Amino acid sequence: MTGSTPQPLLGQAQKLLLLAVALGLAVTLVAVRGGFQSESPLEQLARRSLEPDVALNNGRPTVIEFYADWCQACRAMAPAMLSLEQSTQGKLDIVMVNVDNPRWQDLVDRYDVNGIPQLDLFGPDGMQRGRSIGLRQPEDLMAISEALILEKELPGLQGIGSLSPVPGNELATTGPTTGPRSHG
Repeated sequence: MTGSTPQPLLGQAQKLLLLAVALGLAVTLVAVRGGFQSESPLEQLARRSLEPDVALNNGRPTVIEFYADWCQACRAMAPAMLSLEQSTQGKLDIVMVNVDNPRWQDLVDRYDVNGIPQLDLFGPDGMQRGRSIGLRQPEDLMAISEALILEKELPGLQGIGSLSPVPGNELATTGPTTGPRSHG
């Protein structure tokens, strides 16, 4: 028997090919899962959201969205809300209020949130002009934002109601109401 050295299982070219394939699969997986930005549109909106009292006192119209992370309608509407926020930057404030965060319980009560997503709509003076309950399509959101920015009448879309001014900018409630988690 002559002395033989064991041959490597893979040659240098094969190792490079495997590395390239692995990198390609990793990049594809990242792209499929939403790119390198791991936050969902809902998380992006919440992270960038102004405090409600700041938004209502800065001279710009404001949309306060009451939402929950688990709410499918809220998640479905989030890309359109993010697009609206980006396209109206400097003209309209989008404020996100998570109904599951105890910090916001006073706002949930004040604005009588009993279903989500709920959009409370405010003029540049901070006075409430209307409310929208339920999933909104991108074109509806644009129509609402245009009316708020141009200080025109809110569009007559199903699920949008105008509100009478109430002293202290609080909505009057009559009797017990259901909570936002009831969808009802």
